[in-house]
Amino acid sequence: MTSETAVLVEMPKPKVSERSAGDLNGWPMLGLAFVLGVVGVVLFILGANGDQIALIIVGVVAFVAALIVAAGLTPVAPGRARVVQLLGRYAGTIRTDGLRWVNPITARKEISTRIRNHETAVAKVNDADGNPIEIAAVVVWQVQDTAQAMFEVDDFVRFVAIQTETAVRHIANSYPYDVHEATDRMSLRDSTDEITQKLSTEIGARVLAAGVHVIESRITHLAYAPEIAQAMLRRQQAGAVVAARQQIVEGAVGMVELALARLSERQVVELDEERKATMVSNLLVVLCGDRDAQPVVNAGSLYQ
Repeated sequence: MTSETAVLVEMPKPKVSERSAGDLNGWPMLGLAFVLGVVGVVLFILGANGDQIALIIVGVVAFVAALIVAAGLTPVAPGRARVVQLLGRYAGTIRTDGLRWVNPITARKEISTRIRNHETAVAKVNDADGNPIEIAAVVVWQVQDTAQAMFEVDDFVRFVAIQTETAVRHIANSYPYDVHEATDRMSLRDSTDEITQKLSTEIGARVLAAGVHVIESRITHLAYAPEIAQAMLRRQQAGAVVAARQQIVEGAVGMVELALARLSERQVVELDEERKATMVSNLLVVLCGDRDAQPVVNAGSLYQ
């Protein structure tokens, strides 16, 4: 396996997956609870005034039933879900927003299904060439499986944060910051789209066990560490100067070839090899020099 291959971490298979809970529309149940409560109170008052034990008992039972029905009412906000547990066992998830009703003896834990951002702190790591660099990234994620997020890990938010930082460090260690020679090797600075795609893939594989879906990830900070930043800057400047000089020389050689060809084609002047060499030398000095050339008038002959 090469250093430029992002490792997809194999996480254990989840023991539980999300399923729909057996919930009902809460508004009819709210009306039922209200009716039972009113009936219970009325019967209790009538029984107490008429000294009728049966009415009192029925009123108490109706009122208790109203409380039990009301205990099953569960409000669900948009972008949130309720994970339902029945006596410790996972019973399903409520994703429909509004007022819902479930078994009153269940526990209902709220979990956000909204899109979230997590930005890592600036980490100091070594790239594939051993150069210390600073890197940070942001990941956009969302809970996809509420059961896995709730029961497969202790704290899925902290789990995403740690796994994201681990993936960022691994990607930084797998690629060089910059490639100075002509090659197909990817680098963190020049291959941004490919690197971020590999980063998203690796983060997604790492947090899959927590029921989290990675929407996007981006590198937000990338730089050489301060102790080598000046040296690397001089190296980049030197590379830029060499590249510029190379382009200038290539252009100058082409212009000299064109000038000699035109002079020969139009028979402007007859040049032997020595005169051609002198002309080429003079033209290259003028075209490749970084300062303006000073003309010198030669009234004599090259052969004197």
